[in-house]
Formats: sequence, structure tokens, C-alpha cells
Amino acid sequence: MAKIEVIENKNPGRDYAVNIEFPEFTCVCPKTGLPDFATIRIEYIPDKLIVELKSLKLYFVSYRNVGTFHEDVVNKILDDLVAAVKPRKMTVTGEFNVRGGIKTTVTASK
Repeated sequence: MAKIEVIENKNPGRDYAVNIEFPEFTCVCPKTGLPDFATIRIEYIPDKLIVELKSLKLYFVSYRNVGTFHEDVVNKILDDLVAAVKPRKMTVTGEFNVRGGIKTTVTASK
């Protein structure tokens, strides 16, 4: 995976929410090899660091050929972001497009 870069939070003394939406997320189903498309939503309250958005986009794009289940990828994204940003609180939601008549939404928080 591409590295998630961070920058200094210029307002660490204030609680505020950062919401990021990436509607072009793609990974591959490990069972069928078919692509899975999703919108990834991130909400976090930063502490001393914030995520650098270009690096986040490159991180997301690096999943395009990775075989992974919806539940695993959402939790992996959360773990990688928490490790990089060290937020006060973070929630990652993956809303996966309908495939085979099933729509999946996965939400993980720390």
C-alpha cells in the first residue's frame, strides 16, 4: 500500500471534525476476482496531525488490484489511518455498490 502522509494540525487545542469522502474506491473480490466499487467515508477528530489528502488518494488507489473482503478492507483502512494520524476519534465507512443483488455497508471506529 502507498504511504499515508500527515501534516501538522494548526488547531490542536480545538475539537473539530474532518469529513473525507472518496467515491472512486475499488478493490477486488478474493473469491470471484471481480471488481468491487465503493464510497469510502472518513470522519475524524484530529489531535496533533491531519491526513495529507494527495497521499490518501494514492493510498486508496493502491487497493485497485488487491483481493480483499469488504469487512477486512474497511478495518485495514481504519488501522492504517489511526496509526498514521493518531486522531482523538475516527470512523471509516465503506459503502459498497450492489453486486449480485447485495449491497454492503461496513463501519469501523476507534
